[in-house]
Parts: sequence; structure tokens; C-alpha cells
Amino acid sequence: MEPIVRRVEKKDSPQIANIIRTVMPEFGASGKGFAIHDKEVDDIFQAYNHSRAAYFVCELNGKIIGGGGVAPLEGGDPSVCELKKMYFLPEGRGKGLGQKVLTACLKEARHLGFKQCYLETFNTMGDAMKLYEKNGFTKISGPMGNTGHFACDTFYLIELHHGLVL
Repeated sequence: MEPIVRRVEKKDSPQIANIIRTVMPEFGASGKGFAIHDKEVDDIFQAYNHSRAAYFVCELNGKIIGGGGVAPLEGGDPSVCELKKMYFLPEGRGKGLGQKVLTACLKEARHLGFKQCYLETFNTMGDAMKLYEKNGFTKISGPMGNTGHFACDTFYLIELHHGLVL
């Protein structure tokens, strides 16, 4: 069965929360200063249900196995969005599904009028960093905005060229 990438629905929030709380500790990202503690984890649908945000889930054989979203960078320039909460269960990795979700997020970020997309990650997430770099994200020297994720240690930025079709 082909994977489906679609916008998050209200009923998906518990599954996404479970994915985030399962995957982050796998990479040593469960202490203070990581996104696992963000209150939005409990209700992803509500957190991204506004005009300048979007969250996409990836379904495989009827099961949500990952997702990711974009929203304005908290405490940052309004023209900058953040790629947020992009995680996949082990059975969703290495199949190009992260690429599908990332493409949907960047396309939506352009559609929403953002000029740049920022992300922060952790040094243990090597495959994710390869995906970001393959898609044109460039490592930057430090954090942007005020996300509260002080434990993250790797930061990326991409220019969102409008009119570029992915």
C-alpha cells in the first residue's frame, strides 16, 4: 500500500503524541530543553490549527508512523517559520517517507509566505540531518528565536524560494 501524507486531523493527536514520546528518548532527547515536553505535543491538531501553521501525518497501511509541521518561529522574525515535531517510528524510516513529509512542509511554508525555514535538532539524529542537508538546509552557528529547546545543539536554515516547485 502506498503511504499517504495528509494534514493532521483531531483524531490523530494521541497517535502523534505517542510517536514523539517514543522516538525522542530513542535518540537521547528526553531531558529538559527538548520538544518532548512542549504542551503542544498533547494536541498537535489544535497547536497547528491556525492560519500560519500546518502539520502533516504519514500513514502506512492505515497506521500513522510519523509526521512533521511548520509554524512561525517563536520569538523570531515573522517571515521565518520553524520545521517542528518531525519524527518517524522505526518502521517508517529509510523509505523516503521523511522526504515526503518534509516536501509537504516546505511547500506549505512557501504557500504561507515564509521566506526562511529554521530547524533545530540534536547531534544523535544523523539520518535526519542528512535529509535536511540533501534538501538544501545549511547548518548555522546557533539558535534563532526563543523556542525553549535549549538542549538542542544543531541548527539549520533554508531560504524558501517562492515559485520553486517541489
